[in-house]
Amino acid sequence: MKKNSILFSGLVVIFIFSTLALQAEKLVSYKTHFKFYSHTSVEDIEANNYAAVGTIDPESGVVVFSVPMQGFEFEKALMQKHFNSGNFLNTKKFPKAKLKAQITNLNEIDFTKDGIYPAMVEGDLTIKGVSQKIKEKGTVTVKGNQVTVDSKFNLTLVDYGISFVKGKPSTNVAKTVEVTVKAEY
Repeated sequence: MKKNSILFSGLVVIFIFSTLALQAEKLVSYKTHFKFYSHTSVEDIEANNYAAVGTIDPESGVVVFSVPMQGFEFEKALMQKHFNSGNFLNTKKFPKAKLKAQITNLNEIDFTKDGIYPAMVEGDLTIKGVSQKIKEKGTVTVKGNQVTVDSKFNLTLVDYGISFVKGKPSTNVAKTVEVTVKAEY
């Protein structure tokens, strides 16, 4: 009986270490910056978020980002209040934006070799409870033990259920906003 117990304990330890080793292969970024920028003839609006978390699995090419929407900071407190309100992003009801995507040209990226690699990503972006298929470009930079991902793309707000037909937001907020992402892994 004691022999079986030792054998079972040994198998459990091996399983735990192999599970941890598999998880260690995934790159995790706690240093992620999302910025959105809106330009209209009335005003420019910029918001920055440093609270997002991202992962990349270099083996499968799966990319995941979770962005806490209340983490966006604006120059003016009133902009932040409007952004979080039920009329705009309703961040109490929809606290996170999520991206789950796949690097489609993974065979062209070497996460173990220094270099700058163009990346194509396809997947689902969910904002305010609405998911849309996306296909965007980015750059993966490998330098030493550090991997950095950069991307800049445009989002059409109405695609995510965010639209204004009258009032101040319809003239102050662009229909399409520029999103910039920088994640350090």
